[in-house]
Amino acid sequence: MEDLILRADNVSYAYEDSEGMAVRGVTLGFRAGEMTAVLGHNGSGKSTLAKLLNGLYIPTEGHVTVCGMDTQEDEHTWDIRRSAGMVFQNPDNQLVASIVRDDVAFGLENIGVPSAQMPARIETALRQVDMLSFIDRAPHTLSGGQKQRIAIAGILAMQPKALILDESTAMLDPRGRRGLMRVCKELHTQGMTIVMITHFMEEAAETDRIIVLEKGLCVLDGSPKEVLTQDEKLRTLNLAIPFATKISRMLQDRGLPVSTHINTETLKEELCRLHSNR
Repeated sequence: MEDLILRADNVSYAYEDSEGMAVRGVTLGFRAGEMTAVLGHNGSGKSTLAKLLNGLYIPTEGHVTVCGMDTQEDEHTWDIRRSAGMVFQNPDNQLVASIVRDDVAFGLENIGVPSAQMPARIETALRQVDMLSFIDRAPHTLSGGQKQRIAIAGILAMQPKALILDESTAMLDPRGRRGLMRVCKELHTQGMTIVMITHFMEEAAETDRIIVLEKGLCVLDGSPKEVLTQDEKLRTLNLAIPFATKISRMLQDRGLPVSTHINTETLKEELCRLHSNR
């Protein structure tokens, strides 16, 4: 259990104006270097879980630990926020400065990084998200996808152990979503622990693990192949199956000897092989 960066032990959470629990008795662990997607329809508890994992919310019951620090212990608050950075759905709510350079510096100033160390950390973070050439631009002139990259850079500059994205691609167009996913996959390759709250199945298919929430409960937890091929179960949860899986099933019903795919690229590769062998 030592390699768990984030951990929830029998965690429940209730909003003050609600009679029920938004999250109910959830026990989960997130390993170092793991990329996890959390799925669920609106109201399933996935955004609440994200805020619990970052320490923005404190459990009504149970405990959340971030790098071994309990979120209920006030003395760890800043270290927890620095260790598990959060990127929200709307980047305009996260960008605070008039110049990109200053925006990325904002978090560093809050955690007391010496000014002499800031330029190198800012440039490194912007380079990681492929936005270094925008360092002197005004954030309001950037596209939605570019703003999200700047928001991520602001978190990366603080050198977190985990990155939590709360539906960060929801407001982006397909091009912006692909660009942000590319950044996340590159960070994952470098060893970053990533928890991605999403409702896009194609994004979930590119992770190491998928968790599905329903009415605040964890109802599915496994590899993308294990979870996204459970057609009937996903339908009962009001979740769609990936496009590649849908096409795979249609081809199978018509007698074509294709495997069940969750990724369009692997499906295309198999179809090309079948065609070339005819």
